[in-house]
Amino acid sequence: MDVLLCGDIDAEEWRRWREALAAAMPEARWLSADDARRQPSAVLAAVVANPPPGSLQAWPRLALVQSLWAGVDRLLTDRSLPPDVPIARMVDPVMNRAMAETALWATLSLHRGFFDYARRQREGRWQQHEQRRADEVSVLVLGFGQMGRAVVATLAAQGYRVAAWRHTAGAAEAGTRVGHGAGVLQAELAQADIVINLLPLTDATRDLLDAKFFAAMRHGAALVNLARGGHLVDEDLLAALSSGRLRHAVLDVFRGEPLASGHAFWGHDGVTVLPHAAALTDVRSAAAVAVANLRALRDGLPLKHVVDRVRGY
Repeated sequence: MDVLLCGDIDAEEWRRWREALAAAMPEARWLSADDARRQPSAVLAAVVANPPPGSLQAWPRLALVQSLWAGVDRLLTDRSLPPDVPIARMVDPVMNRAMAETALWATLSLHRGFFDYARRQREGRWQQHEQRRADEVSVLVLGFGQMGRAVVATLAAQGYRVAAWRHTAGAAEAGTRVGHGAGVLQAELAQADIVINLLPLTDATRDLLDAKFFAAMRHGAALVNLARGGHLVDEDLLAALSSGRLRHAVLDVFRGEPLASGHAFWGHDGVTVLPHAAALTDVRSAAAVAVANLRALRDGLPLKHVVDRVRGY
């Protein structure tokens, strides 16, 4: 089985991915784009990491595009990708746990005021503040896919009052309040002390975190954006922080990455910046997930985590 490995990665990262994938599936031939062009009709699948537009149109027998990243918004904007080729997103339990760990760290830091203590350290100021219990803190998780479920379960286990919201309706979940629709979102935002965004980036969710969204949030609440930079309107967040509507924001993703050196987020006391590191892809576990789908393709079995191109995830 010939598999194309390509994407927006450097030579060293390509080598690491190829080694891990070859170890997990030694019977496959793992090809660079240059190698694959010598025999394009042999390529049956592509394992990709945000490939440049047009990278996947030269392979006439392509039957699967397996993403190494959880987000597939860039793939879905590539109009050259044949519409009948299934796209599978990366759903890795190891990555889900890493995201839940980051969400817990951000929630605990906001709940206990640790970002405030860090600022007071820089000022040389010794000052305690009131300490609330976890069951007095309401957290709203936007997005209830694999990562959202992991985050909700982790926070609930620590005693937080957790609710979830998703853009479309879905099956009820025992023990978790899950809503959908604009009206429900408005009501949930008014109650939440901390809002964590894990939504996929689609036409329906782009620019969701805007002035209207922040105006609906509880005064003095906090935002944690671990999803995509395209969800957030930067200027509206800065205005909400300046007015006191929001007290703090933890941001892991940005419209332009790396974040520009002169961006206002860098020096803002109310913003904590992470370099898109909330849940880095683990090469070993992700390789195993990708290979499982490749073997399913080879053996004529159902593929897992195939993207609905209409919904965008």
